[in-house]
Amino acid sequence: MKDYLVYGIGFLAQILFSSRLIIQWVTSEKQRKVITPTTFWTLSLIASFLLFIYGYLRLDFAIMLGQALTYFIYIRNLQLQGQWQKFPKVLRYFLFIVPVVIVIFYYNNNKIDLELLFKNEAIPTWLLVLGILAQLVFTLRFVYQWIHSERKKVSSLPMGFWVLSLIGASMILTYAIIRKDPVLFIGHLFGVVIYTRNAILIRKTRD
Repeated sequence: MKDYLVYGIGFLAQILFSSRLIIQWVTSEKQRKVITPTTFWTLSLIASFLLFIYGYLRLDFAIMLGQALTYFIYIRNLQLQGQWQKFPKVLRYFLFIVPVVIVIFYYNNNKIDLELLFKNEAIPTWLLVLGILAQLVFTLRFVYQWIHSERKKVSSLPMGFWVLSLIGASMILTYAIIRKDPVLFIGHLFGVVIYTRNAILIRKTRD
């Protein structure tokens, strides 16, 4: 029963991640250029929270690290779009504080075993390194996007974002195949198609 619950959380997160891409893709196709709707960042935030929980339940540090690094970038993009302030104050406090509280609470109660996270028998060291590198590359796309948006003072998804997305997703697909993780595999296989299409749209716009 526990496995069904864990995978259920993971698949729900990936469904939300995929939904944000579909919404962004359809919106961009209509405008014939890459558009970043507010829904993209809202769904990203919810999905990131759920996937962080999934990573913890599977004792998968690579997944947890990737979500922890991007979570607050999603919030910042909502701020840049002027939408974060429209969230109920209680919800904003909840989304800001809960991820931090979860880590502090579980760590102080010895429910997070760092040695177990880094030395999981189901994940060889070389595979864990691959997973962490894949998540870092995949996360760098949002760091790049964040810096680009801060400079422009407008939330946007530039070409570099989609290039890093393709590289990172390909690495995560490799990790998912070896790890036999259906949640990561299905989510990122679909994403590769959308990333490629957005890169093509940007190139056409430039031409």
